[in-house]
Amino acid sequence: MFSSLKIRNYRLFFMGQVVSNTGTWMQRIAQDWLVLSLTGSSAAVGITTALQFLPMLLFGLYGGVLVDRLPKRPTLLVTQTSMAVTGLALAALTLTGHVQVWHVYVAAFAVGLATVVDNPARQSFVSEMVGPDQLQNAVSLNSANFQSARLVGPAVAGLMITGVGTGWAFLFNGLSFVAPIAGLLLMRARELHVVERAPRGKGQLREGLRYVAGRPELIWPIVLVGFIGTFGFNFPVWLSAYADDIFHAGAGAYSLFNTLMAVGSLSGALLAARRGTARLRVLIAAAVAFGTLEIVAALAPSYWLFALLMVPIGIFGLTVNVTANTAVQMATDPAMRGRVMALFMMVFMGGTPLGAPVVGWITDTYGPRVGFALGGIVSAAAAATIGLVLTRIGGLRLSVGWHHGHPQLRFVPREREQLATAA
Repeated sequence: MFSSLKIRNYRLFFMGQVVSNTGTWMQRIAQDWLVLSLTGSSAAVGITTALQFLPMLLFGLYGGVLVDRLPKRPTLLVTQTSMAVTGLALAALTLTGHVQVWHVYVAAFAVGLATVVDNPARQSFVSEMVGPDQLQNAVSLNSANFQSARLVGPAVAGLMITGVGTGWAFLFNGLSFVAPIAGLLLMRARELHVVERAPRGKGQLREGLRYVAGRPELIWPIVLVGFIGTFGFNFPVWLSAYADDIFHAGAGAYSLFNTLMAVGSLSGALLAARRGTARLRVLIAAAVAFGTLEIVAALAPSYWLFALLMVPIGIFGLTVNVTANTAVQMATDPAMRGRVMALFMMVFMGGTPLGAPVVGWITDTYGPRVGFALGGIVSAAAAATIGLVLTRIGGLRLSVGWHHGHPQLRFVPREREQLATAA
């Protein structure tokens, strides 16, 4: 489960990200709650989320082209430093009492701009640290890292917000970037797996798009995470609205919902680290379960039932993310990985600017339950449809039968099914 941590460079990277990711989650919770406190609007929370992910939608592919051209480690030093400065600036404004909602909007957009390069650089740098043999394990541990921080960050942020105010959460986030920057500086360059960088030239963006379009094993997982990222992952909008409007429980409930979801997500990440390969049927099944559980949670009548449902939602949501991420990376040529992962992250994260304001408006107009249920319906329907498409492309069909007295559903090659019917 933890085999890639034997590699020194990756271990330094991993430890730095533990601290930084904790600060990032603290800032996300504080940011959403600050906007809701300043405006009283779920739509404003959605706008903040949209602004943070809008740069990925607009410039994500260009970020991937840059990442394929540039050395990854110096690039990450620049992006991590810029995000640290943004967190410290927002902390100063909040602690001095001068913060306004447009300040939060600008800070969210600035972080989004840095993420355009930071995300594909971090994703593709993993393979340079660990090599192909440990890539599946390292990607899963990265997700476990992120989710463990998601477990700690919201809980600490909730205590800080209620105890000393949102500004201190922003300050911690700004200072937390010291850890990954130090880790990058301490790495041994000679132990990195050298990947040939793409030369500067025309048509590299189109080349990346053509590369993905010609490979069903890449394009369909990316389409699926696009639907789920746009409509199914708008948790800042929904969970803040449930805490405030449905259960009238305040920032503590919002923190609890995020913490319980992180428990499930961490469990899902560790389970993914144990799996040897990333199978597309696991991706489809997890996506269907994720959407279905969102619909169930939307209708939950009680506070504690809703809260407990965050755990399995976290498990299946993380399984979708890790499985799609690993499947796409493993199927991509190293020289194209920056562009492909930029497209993956652009679709997954950049779809949020399109979905968040719409979901926020639906949540404000028709209520949190309708908004949450709609996200689940779209996610489950997209997963089922793409599952059928992949089944047809793979020459498979659903076989229904009995095994030791129990019904069994499985996908088999069409030729085998036809032979069985003829026999």
